[in-house]
Amino acid sequence: MKKRHLHIRHDVPYSKLISFSLLFTILYNFSFAQRPGYELEPSRSKADTTKQRDLIDIAKDFLNIEPPKGPDSSGKSIYFSFLPFSTTVPGGGQALITSTTAGFFTGNRKTTNMSRVTFTPYTNFKGRFGLPIRSYVWLKNNEWVIIGDTRLMKYPQYTWGLGRQHSEDDKMLVDYTYFRFYQHALRKFKRNFFAGLGYNLDYRTNIDAEKNGVLLRDYVDYPYGTDDFGRSLSSGLSFNFLYDTRANSINPLDGYYAYFQYRINPKFLGNDHFWSSVYLDLRKYIRFTEDPNRQNMLGLWSYYWSVLNRQVPYLDLPSIGWDVYNRSGRGFDQNRFRGRHLFYLEAEYRRDITNNGLLGFVLFTNANTVSGPNSNIFKDWNQAYGGGLRIKFNKGSGTNIAIDYGRSKGFSGFQIGLDEVF
Repeated sequence: MKKRHLHIRHDVPYSKLISFSLLFTILYNFSFAQRPGYELEPSRSKADTTKQRDLIDIAKDFLNIEPPKGPDSSGKSIYFSFLPFSTTVPGGGQALITSTTAGFFTGNRKTTNMSRVTFTPYTNFKGRFGLPIRSYVWLKNNEWVIIGDTRLMKYPQYTWGLGRQHSEDDKMLVDYTYFRFYQHALRKFKRNFFAGLGYNLDYRTNIDAEKNGVLLRDYVDYPYGTDDFGRSLSSGLSFNFLYDTRANSINPLDGYYAYFQYRINPKFLGNDHFWSSVYLDLRKYIRFTEDPNRQNMLGLWSYYWSVLNRQVPYLDLPSIGWDVYNRSGRGFDQNRFRGRHLFYLEAEYRRDITNNGLLGFVLFTNANTVSGPNSNIFKDWNQAYGGGLRIKFNKGSGTNIAIDYGRSKGFSGFQIGLDEVF
């Protein structure tokens, strides 16, 4: 969803030491996992849902619906979660968003991870809309994992150029029609390790941006993919590697996640110029309690995203909030920082408020560094922090309603959605 922009003209004190401490913690814990004789087991922490309570239970009590006797252990259940809400959007006005998440098993749940499909359509009923469908599907016994991302969007978004090229107030609204089609199939070659190929298509048309007579190309001082009412096409193949010990990606209780992608966009697939990129995503979930019915944990997340060539379309450059699942950068406006190289860190503490798991809270902090005019990667950092409320919507899939508030220098905003950010 788009984040509501508020102008705040005071500085928030931060320390770059926080960012480097997060990086050290992540790298230390992943290196520990590779010590000789230390083998990671797949996450199988599973709460006893009969001891938990969610909004569905409350609705059943209110409507006097008798629940089925005994937990379903067939592994064939599908857990749906649905959340409609309204939010302000760039350029002014409101948009109606409906977020639907389906969690399900394609095989025995003892040997097969929970899959998920999310559908989050939104519209302002005035020609602006988005139809995104994302999937993360584990086939029987985790032999294959199929990752998909398909979107059709007609929506404006702000841009601030490259790096720290422009200030928070000096932004430009960019409008375009966008079609994305990503499909990746990865096969298990060793326990928890997967490798495979994929196809990635990003196609934007009618790119329209102007501010006080200045066009996008001049505003960002970048010649690729910035023509007025032009198009931007990136069509490529990807080589993908995955290590995942999480049993449930909707709401991980513990485990590790590592994802690496090398993408090439050759001319014979329709690109104006050849270009390639790399993307590395690392996550770890640390529990402070052995009780699977209680949430008391720390999540750590880091990713590095870099393009390896100069002639890359502007809107395909690494940008905050445009990671694989568009989850990074709470406390920042989407696209706030963009460049040829981007490094991101985030830590989040999660804990229950009620014993039955119905209510919980999170505290988070994140930082990013990006290359560009007036900024150098790993030297100039941008930090944010915030907190949020969690309401258990569906205990079967672990799906929460997540209401987060984040702030950084010059920006603050709310973010609402289903399931966890990472």
